[in-house]
Amino acid sequence: MIMMKRVEVNDSVAISHMGRSCELDGNFKGSFECYTKAAELGDVASHYYLSCFYREGKVEKNEKMEVHHLKQAAIGGHPFARHDLSVKEAANGKYERATRHAIIASSLGYVKSMEMLKANYARWYVSKEDFATALRAHQAAIDATKSPQREAAAKAERTGWRRMRKI
Repeated sequence: MIMMKRVEVNDSVAISHMGRSCELDGNFKGSFECYTKAAELGDVASHYYLSCFYREGKVEKNEKMEVHHLKQAAIGGHPFARHDLSVKEAANGKYERATRHAIIASSLGYVKSMEMLKANYARWYVSKEDFATALRAHQAAIDATKSPQREAAAKAERTGWRRMRKI
């Protein structure tokens, strides 16, 4: 009920959640419509989901639209989108651009991008300076997400929820 009220007032996050629900139910057309509306309202995650739809052909396969939505999501700060742009640029032989995208994604804390930079550094595709910059930024992003509450939750998850009450 609350979700529908939020959708009715054009809450982009609520519309995106509705799209995710439709997608999980296999209603790709409904999901696509929700993601499109949420993206038009500025929801960064919806841009990323639309890029996935276009890449996977869930509604229509369209590389131009895939890249458009990846760029919109990346500009909005979506680390997965930035990483995917890095992979696309590398596949097109644009290694310097790929490295720049990967550095940004890793500075947002995205581990896969950091792993990719590490592998490319070992292959001499990434300079020592770029790798060092990315590593420092990645570590800063990881450190920024640390908190006693998160550490307690992670410990509880490892030891089992029953023991959480004792923490």
